[in-house]
Order: sequence, then structure tokens, then C-alpha cells
Amino acid sequence: MPVEHALLLAVAALAAGALNAIAGGGSFLTFPALVFTGLPPIAANATSAVAVSPGYLGSTLGFRAELAALPRRRLGTEAALAATGGVLGALLLLVTPAPTFRALVPWLLLFATAVFAVGPWLVRRLAAARNAPVGGEAGSTRHMARHAGLLAVAVYGGYFNGGLGILLMALYAVAGEPRIHTANALKNLNSLVLSLLSVATFALAGAIAWGPALLMMAAATAGGYLGARWARRLPAAVVRAVVIGTGLVMSAVFFMR
Repeated sequence: MPVEHALLLAVAALAAGALNAIAGGGSFLTFPALVFTGLPPIAANATSAVAVSPGYLGSTLGFRAELAALPRRRLGTEAALAATGGVLGALLLLVTPAPTFRALVPWLLLFATAVFAVGPWLVRRLAAARNAPVGGEAGSTRHMARHAGLLAVAVYGGYFNGGLGILLMALYAVAGEPRIHTANALKNLNSLVLSLLSVATFALAGAIAWGPALLMMAAATAGGYLGARWARRLPAAVVRAVVIGTGLVMSAVFFMR
């Protein structure tokens, strides 16, 4: 790997780890950087998923208390759905023809940027509208809808990771989860599970460029540590503006390509 490519990937992953720790959106940096260094889009997407995966473990461990308070049956059911969706999404990516995925990339980036931009507003609106009581037939229907929604979001996450966290938070809001920390804990756990399974699927298919992946994992871990410290100092509005601006620029670049 040329030195300039290694430097670009390390810087992109470092910044991505910091962004994910502060507000999310790190894949807006890792995926385009990998494509710029010459990786085909499908391999770049698979390698990017590996690069950002360590952050999910740290985030999940940070919510151990919230997860321990939940019924094990619920955790097991949701983890199984996330795992299934992650594998299905990864398999869908692997069977997508390269030209088709290349054409989809700018739209996926734009969609992820839009989800990130409206995510907090969407979650608040859904949370405000979830006043229907959970019980009896209505509760059963809501649980079924949550499971179906989780499977669908997990398939998206296995296929293309951008905006996954916001989609999961919106899902729990509309499903009636009243505790924001519990929703965040479940979001992190299910992101970790589907990420591990999708990465394993990519690895078995030989779709991951391990040299860049290992370099970026180390840099993203360091970036996550730094980002956690910066998160206390930087205004949230500034960080969100940077992420949205990056997503729009990357979308425009891929549209032009």
C-alpha cells in the first residue's frame, strides 16, 4: 500500500472514530477514503464496516446497567433479529452487481445524510406521538411491528451502515420505548450484533481488504477515545453541521463520478 494511501486511510478512520463518538456519521469518511485509494465500492463498503465496528463494542459496554435491567428473552429475540438482518443485508450486498451498487452509492450516502440531518427531530416527533398504551392486542401488535422494523433496519445496516443508529433510535421511539437510555443501549447492542455478523459474512466471502481494515480499526479506536473527550467541549450543532456537510460533499462527489 502506498504511504500516501495509508496516511489517508489512517486520518479518515481517526476522524471517523471521533465523529462516531460525538455524533455519528463516521462512515461518510471511511467509505469514500477506501474508494479513493482504489478499492471497488463493494469491497470498500465491507472494509468500512470492519473499520468502524470496534466502536460498537465500547458503546455497548457503556450501557451495561441498562441492558442488565431488561428481560433476557427480549435481548435474545432482538439480538437474533439483528443478527439475521445483518447477514441478509451482507448477502444482499455480495450478490448486488458492482455497477448497480456503484450507481446506488450516491443515493445511499444522500439518504444516510438526510436521516442524520432530520434524525433528532424525527425521534422527538415519534416520541411525542407514542402515547397509546402498550397492552393487550395493541401491545402485541406493537411488539410485532417493532420486530419487523428491527429486521428491516438490520438488513439495511448489513447492506450499508450509514444512518443506522438514527434509524434504530427512531424505531424504538415509534415502538413506544419510554426510556431514552434503554433505547440507546438497545441501539448499541443491536448495532454491535448485526455488525459482527455482517463482517463475518464479508470475511467468509473474501470481500474485506484486511490490510486497510486493520490500519483503520486501530485509527478509529484512537479517534473514538479522542472524540469522547472532545464531545464535552464542542457544541453539538457544530459537530452535526460538519457531519451533514461531509455527507453532502461526499454524495455530490459520487454523483459526479
